Amino acid sequence: MIVSSQPHAAPTAGDPLPDHCERIEVYVGQLKQLFNAMDPSPFREKDLDPNAEEFISGWAREAPADAQLALLVHLDRQAGAPDEAPALREAVHEFFAHRAGAARRRLRQLFRQGRTSLVIGLVFLAGSVLAGEFAAEALGGGRVADVVRESFLIGGWVAMWRPLEVFLYDWWPLRAEIRLFERLSAMPVQIKYRGAGPTEAWRSDWPAVPPSAAQR
Repeated sequence: MIVSSQPHAAPTAGDPLPDHCERIEVYVGQLKQLFNAMDPSPFREKDLDPNAEEFISGWAREAPADAQLALLVHLDRQAGAPDEAPALREAVHEFFAHRAGAARRRLRQLFRQGRTSLVIGLVFLAGSVLAGEFAAEALGGGRVADVVRESFLIGGWVAMWRPLEVFLYDWWPLRAEIRLFERLSAMPVQIKYRGAGPTEAWRSDWPAVPPSAAQR
């Protein structure tokens, strides 16, 4: 952990931020405001608050694709437990790593559905072509036979719509989401203390400390 207390500069804790990184800046009164109060999981596995997640993810999406991301949390209190910055970094990294894993699973499931849809679509297309030819021969040719043949052919190609949609369009937004979450799961995290409130305010700011320590 790096702590800075230079004159005229707010003290900081956590990772050093690169000079030319894309800083995602969040302002909170307590660290626990970043996390979902309804989630009973241990701190490291706790979900971010939906508004905080959307803010951080939205900022990252607007950043250049090759920019290094960093999270700067402006905290309206004085510094507390010495391990709160590393704990915050681990929780944020863990959360976005889980999001990346979930997106990978959705991508694999999408490709499985796409392959299944492709097999079904090809079989249906082949059947439609054959049925159209048989129907056209049964009608003895002519304009009506051509209309029937083309109708079966169009129906067969309609069945190919879903696999084509999967392999042409649906996969790449998920791939972009995976890359985004991977970047967020590896970004440096720093806390900047604004020094407001009593010195012991950190004791009530779960999850900076375990509940047992906060009660003492």
